[in-house]
Amino acid sequence: MANVLVVDDSKFMRLILKNGIENDSGKKHKVVGEAEDGASAVAKYKELKPDIITMDIIMPVESGLQAVQKIMELDPSAKIIMVSAMGQEKIVEEAMKLGAKGFVTKPVKNEELLASIEKIINQ
Repeated sequence: MANVLVVDDSKFMRLILKNGIENDSGKKHKVVGEAEDGASAVAKYKELKPDIITMDIIMPVESGLQAVQKIMELDPSAKIIMVSAMGQEKIVEEAMKLGAKGFVTKPVKNEELLASIEKIINQ
């Protein structure tokens, strides 16, 4: 079972991700925390030490890219999945260079998200 931190500035999107992770995985994974911006994501990562993070890219205060960079500096083994809208491929590439392990596009399909979580957890 993976403990997941869900990061997105949209409360609605966090709810969709949380429901998909917890309900569709048959309680195999658990959302242990949520953050609404990059700065909160870094703080929650330090506090909760989740197994995996879903990270939005465009957020207030600090972007997903800034959060990925800071989290990877704290823990080079952190497992981060970028969640982005179509058309943000360049930013996703940058996130992967910074250390993100995968990405899924919005609108998120639960099967893709769960497959990505499984792949990264089992690496």
